[in-house]
Amino acid sequence: MNLESAQERPADPLTERTPRVVSAVKLLRTAERRKTGRFLAEGENSVTEALATGVVHDLFVTDAAAERYPHVLATARQRGVRVGLVTERAAERLSDTVTPPGLVAVCDLLDVPLDAALASNPRLLAVPVGMSEPGNAGTLIRVADAVGADAVILAGDSVDPHNGKCVRASAGSVFHLPLARERDTGRVLDALAAAGVQILATAADGEVDLDDADRLLRAPTAWLFGNEAHGLDPDIAARADHRVRIPIRGRAESLNLATAASICLYSSARVQHRTPGPIA
Repeated sequence: MNLESAQERPADPLTERTPRVVSAVKLLRTAERRKTGRFLAEGENSVTEALATGVVHDLFVTDAAAERYPHVLATARQRGVRVGLVTERAAERLSDTVTPPGLVAVCDLLDVPLDAALASNPRLLAVPVGMSEPGNAGTLIRVADAVGADAVILAGDSVDPHNGKCVRASAGSVFHLPLARERDTGRVLDALAAAGVQILATAADGEVDLDDADRLLRAPTAWLFGNEAHGLDPDIAARADHRVRIPIRGRAESLNLATAASICLYSSARVQHRTPGPIA
């Protein structure tokens, strides 16, 4: 194994008591991430994307992971990232997974101001409101990335997108598109309207059927998605330009949040990419 880089290699692996490791472990807590402006990304996929984005400050790696992912270490060396060999015990402390991958990066926070997310005339936005489950948030970010959405705006009391489970569920997509957080949902809705983006909300009793919405979907669109357990607050849903129902033809009572979001975002992307340009 070769961990040589622009930084000197430590004589012995860093332990869970080494100050660098202790400081990084604290980033598993939301408050510490907010305080320091940094978070942890672990695993080959997330670390590779983080390195490509240029947001990595430190990389911690076990001996076994260094043997398994030499290409990741080579990229880190090329970018002048400080690499530290750590013990398996230290890697366990740095991870919030059952089976730590032994590869953890300390990265700059990724979220941008709301105005920045809306500054480039977006055509498709995902706006989860009060989304509390990090796995669902990561999946939604991944879907938004896959369909070519311009940004994800987490409104209300939503989960931190830098949460480890969210980062892993996104499969690297948190590094690919702008993420904004704004606790004031009313401000988000006002900003969307001011940016000329129509607001659509999913609703079982919506007045628009998604199958009949192609012309509507050609316009710049922000999809509102509600909390996993309670859906959208009625007052927030009432501020949408249209409420859209997803037709269910089988016997399923409903769709879960991630599935509904995937269907809606894909439907918009399909129409927008098929018929580019202004509405006739």
